[in-house]
Amino acid sequence: MQIDKLRGEQLDQLFDAILSLKNREECYKFFDDIATMSEVHALAQRLQVAKMLTEGDTYNAIEHDTNASTATISRVRRCINYGSDGYKIALDRLLDDHES
Repeated sequence: MQIDKLRGEQLDQLFDAILSLKNREECYKFFDDIATMSEVHALAQRLQVAKMLTEGDTYNAIEHDTNASTATISRVRRCINYGSDGYKIALDRLLDDHES
């Protein structure tokens, strides 16, 4: 499984740091310090692409709404179809939180 290639002490520390954040404001502060704005926007864009793909939107609509390249859209689709279900877990939980 590809996820095993990710595992390591430094990534464990990063993920533990993210999991320790208590609210959106703390996330803004942390990601402002740890990543460039373009890196953070790229991550947010991929999540939006995943959301739109799972909702059945077309590549054209996704490209128009997110400014993502077709290569990015294809990569995200591949992750949704053949990945570790990370997008599904996150999007399902966001939907559950929104409905609560």
